[in-house]
Amino acid sequence: MAWFVSKKILQTLLVLLIVSIASFSLLKFAPGDPVQLMLGSEYSAEAHASLVKQLGLDRPIAEQYVRWLAGFLSGDWGTSFVSKAPIFRYAFLEALPVTLTLAASALGLAIVIGVPLGVLSATRKDTGWDAAVATLTLTGTSFPSFYLGILLIWLFGVQLGWFPTLGFVAPWDDLWGGIVHMTLPAITLSTYFLAMIVRLTRANLIEQLEQPYVAAARARGEPRWRVVWVHGLRNVMLPLVTILGLQLGALLQGAVLTETVFSLPGVGQMMTSAVLNREYGVVQAGVMMTACLFVLTNLLVDLAYPFLDPRLRPR
Repeated sequence: MAWFVSKKILQTLLVLLIVSIASFSLLKFAPGDPVQLMLGSEYSAEAHASLVKQLGLDRPIAEQYVRWLAGFLSGDWGTSFVSKAPIFRYAFLEALPVTLTLAASALGLAIVIGVPLGVLSATRKDTGWDAAVATLTLTGTSFPSFYLGILLIWLFGVQLGWFPTLGFVAPWDDLWGGIVHMTLPAITLSTYFLAMIVRLTRANLIEQLEQPYVAAARARGEPRWRVVWVHGLRNVMLPLVTILGLQLGALLQGAVLTETVFSLPGVGQMMTSAVLNREYGVVQAGVMMTACLFVLTNLLVDLAYPFLDPRLRPR
């Protein structure tokens, strides 16, 4: 088991190294001169040459990469020339918690609602309940997230006034205020994933309920709820966890649009602003944080397999 975990961790580190090289190289050859933007109205040939030397941009690319990677690992991510704030504080301590809160809220909402609806649809196959759930999931996948967000703002924020429409309140500072401000963004982002979880749970549970071990559990006289929720659902967890891990990229992509619609100061809005301002340091930080989230999530999914299915445990 120790070798299995070590191998997965080494693969994760290798992927992150490749991502760091690719992101650094692509942004290094991107059009535009960030030094000129940093100088602004104070630009001159002498000031440009001095700042290039000060930042180490006149050194070989390999040396620049090593220095950048060492700084990234030590928390020295540079300074934003727009906000004049350290990028580490701006990106990691301020923007990342907003995106993680949004993603966790949306994913939690999708799981809490989606799994029971999938179980209901599977156990009531070819009934009115099944048709109603299918209609709901089809509707959820048909609405673009940004359009759904605008509709929710108009209905629950403007017309009814039940929820605030803009801004972010940290739930660790104000729990109720955080829940109220995150309700509409979480619903907006979770809709697609809720529909996906419902369909996946339904399809796999129907297959599992036809297996011999389920018939044996019923023959032993076990209650119906135990047959479904313990024996059947346990074997649905493996494909469900796999898909959720692979869909993290889509979740982060949806978070960008959701943060824009609801004016949430997260990683998506930060990177959008950085691209428009050609703040390559901020873009690199955002790319690396997103890559780390995606790769680490898939690492956790891989490590969870042996616990979800003992047959996959290394011998």
